Amino acid sequence: MLTRWGSTTVFDIASVLENTNLIRRRIESGEVEGPRIFTAGEPFWMRTPIYIREFLDTNHVAMPEIESKAQAAERVRQQIHDGADGIKIFANSIERDDIFTMPLAVAQTIVAEAHDAHKPVFAHVSNDEGNEVAIQSGVDILAHTTPSGSLWSESFVKRLNAAHMALTPTLTLWDVEAKKDGAAPELAEKWMNKAIQQLKAFSQSGGQVLFGTDVGYIDHFDTSEEFMLMSRAGLSFQQILASLTTNPAQRFGSSSHLGRIARGMDADLTVLTADPAQDSAAFSKVRYTFVGGKVMYSLR
Repeated sequence: MLTRWGSTTVFDIASVLENTNLIRRRIESGEVEGPRIFTAGEPFWMRTPIYIREFLDTNHVAMPEIESKAQAAERVRQQIHDGADGIKIFANSIERDDIFTMPLAVAQTIVAEAHDAHKPVFAHVSNDEGNEVAIQSGVDILAHTTPSGSLWSESFVKRLNAAHMALTPTLTLWDVEAKKDGAAPELAEKWMNKAIQQLKAFSQSGGQVLFGTDVGYIDHFDTSEEFMLMSRAGLSFQQILASLTTNPAQRFGSSSHLGRIARGMDADLTVLTADPAQDSAAFSKVRYTFVGGKVMYSLR
């Protein structure tokens, strides 16, 4: 799911923390092969999104809803104590006939508590109201573009930049969701064009883009579509490469040992079978993935 597509280090932003801790301990011990894993563990929401409830019930997984600022603050402390490397909030939760927006005061409490522990905060956003909560609460990374919301104006992306916020576009998610919902092709394309415009506006303003997908929630593992959509949004080869390497290394404080090929770095390398400077989809054509100089994936 990850090393096959060239990932050497990943930041998981929604999972059962105990499970993810077990997986990364097995990787770190050498029992199984895999990438370095950073995790946010269980996400924070006040209302469980409609599309997650059935999964939680079916798999007997408990992800409690937040009921107060005090409870939220305590849970942030506990989750970090238990091994979380960051925190994820649902600034919006999609319900059956509505989109619930987390109250700003609750989001501010969560972000402040995480920042006190020097941990980054990600936000799932679905519309303009969610974006406002993310900006005003001090969130560090937007987990998605928001095609359900407005086009991103020059003034809006300037606000994102002023807040030093990064963006993980996850454009492929919108294609998968549109097909799952049976949306008409013209409506799906309109939706995708809006997400692409949002990424383009953000990137052209100098915003920091971090590559990511919604794999785990969706089973679309192949990253080629994401790279092609990023290219369609106007990102150059160098900008897409930075979103995979130097940008996340800088954002998460790992630039001293990750993100570049240089003497003394951690020897995390992805070897491709084609030139992504000629075709952005080539970023997904992986021949080898090395983590710490050790082969974690080899094309057979």
